Formats: sequence, structure tokens, C-alpha cells
Amino acid sequence: MRPRYAARPRLVTGSTSSLTLAVSFAVLLAALLHASWNAMIKGGSDVLLDTAAIVVGAALVALPFVFLVPLPTAQTWPYIGASVATHLAYYYLMINAYRTGDLSLVYPLMRGIAPLITAVLGIFWLQEMPGTFTWIGMLLISLGVIALALRTVDHVPCKAAVGFALANAAVIAVYTIIDGTGARISGNVWSYLVWLFVLDAIPFALYMLITRRRAFVQAMWKRRRNGMIGGALSAGAYVISVWAMTQAPVAMVASLRETSVLFATLIGAHLLHEKLNLRRWAGVAAVVLGVVALKAI
Repeated sequence: MRPRYAARPRLVTGSTSSLTLAVSFAVLLAALLHASWNAMIKGGSDVLLDTAAIVVGAALVALPFVFLVPLPTAQTWPYIGASVATHLAYYYLMINAYRTGDLSLVYPLMRGIAPLITAVLGIFWLQEMPGTFTWIGMLLISLGVIALALRTVDHVPCKAAVGFALANAAVIAVYTIIDGTGARISGNVWSYLVWLFVLDAIPFALYMLITRRRAFVQAMWKRRRNGMIGGALSAGAYVISVWAMTQAPVAMVASLRETSVLFATLIGAHLLHEKLNLRRWAGVAAVVLGVVALKAI
């Protein structure tokens, strides 16, 4: 499927571009899938090994499709390379955030700040200027997810978790812009995504083989079921999100995708026994209002 946008898309405003109902539902599904595989990592016994299993699992899920899609074009490879490098930073920061903080703390912070950074980057790189309602929707969603994460920070591990989460928000914004642009100029979004997932696992796997060879090999076998399930969830979530970025402005898709915090909050509360309070439920309301605002344009 050829994206509707060119490499450097025309100026997009809230009055001329919007999320269709189909794209909106697709991104909400991606949000659920994303929250699910993140909960699998947080609920596991070893964050690093669980992440490695899922990253490799996603590559194995994508590998058969390498024979069904064309090779990426020459102009696409730099974006794939940049995305792989940026995702390595993402994994590093995510692993350390989950090691030091609750899912319901670090996940909203990582995902809540990223859309605003993405919107600013999109103005300069993609020439997409969000309209008034888009800005309102993005701000409500971001404030809502931050409210979901607010808690008393009175010990070093929690402060460290906040630092890792905020740094990862910037990384998420960067790879969102990279992949949104790369998919648009690729001429075949499926080719871009398949090769991205396959190549993304190689440096991570090499790192694990060098630093924790025995544990990594054992984890690939013992965690093979969760790895494949989590990998399929991860791949599915990102495929939907990047495809949506070829159909609608990147900042809008990035914001709607972060409704995943609602699912993560509920998963954290009911499956991981993490506490909720009135402030976090107010955050849920803000996120819902933000989605309404995005659909109002």
C-alpha cells in the first residue's frame, strides 16, 4: 500500500486533516496491544531477559514476511538504520525505568510527554501544523497520562524511574518522527516495517550474547511462548501505528496511541496489584476528553 503523504508532506492543519473512524479504532487497538506487552515485561521475573525475548520474538514473527515484501528502497535504508539505533536507546531506558518504578508510574510518563515533543518535531520536520482542537486534545491526553503517573517521590529508585521515563519520552518522539517519515517515503509501508523488525533484533541479540550469553540462550527457550506472544503484540501494535501515520498527521496518531496508558493503568491495578487513587482516575477522564477533542476536528 502506497502512503498518501510524500517525504516532506504539505502543511497539515486541523481543518484539512483528521483521523478517520477506521484509523482511530485501529490506533486504539494498537494502544491495547502495546500496553499488554509492556505489562508482560513488567510482570516478568527479569526485565532485561523478558525484553530480549519479546524483541527477538517480534523479529521471528516478521521474518517470514521478508520473502513476501520487496527490498526497501535506497532512500529508505537510512531511516531504518536510524530507527534501529534509536530503538536501542529506547530499550535501554525502558528496561531501567521498569527496574526502578511501577508500570503505572513510568509507563504514563514515557508515553505522556512523547506526543507533545512529537508535535513540535513534526512542525519543523514534517511541516505538520496541528490545529487548535488537535493541540487541545494532545494537551489533555498528555496532562491526563501525567496525572496517572503522579505520586509522592520520596526515595531514590522512584526518582531514577522518573528520570529514565522522561528521557525515554524524548527518544519515543524521535523514533516516531523517523518511522513516520521513513514509512511515507518508502513506497511500501509493509516492506519498511518488516525489515525494521527483523534488523531491530540483531544488535540487541548480539549485545545479549556478549554480556549474558548463557542466560540469554536459556531465556529464549524458557520464555519462548511469552516471547512469541509478546513479540506478536509488539509487532502488531507498531505496524498499526506506523501505518496510521501514513494515513493521518503523525502528532495526532502519536497522541491517540498514548491512550494505551488507560489499558496499562487497569492492567497494573488488576493484574500487578498496583494502587490507583482519585488523581489517577481524574487523569483517565482527561485522556478521554482529549480523545474527544481529537475527533472533534
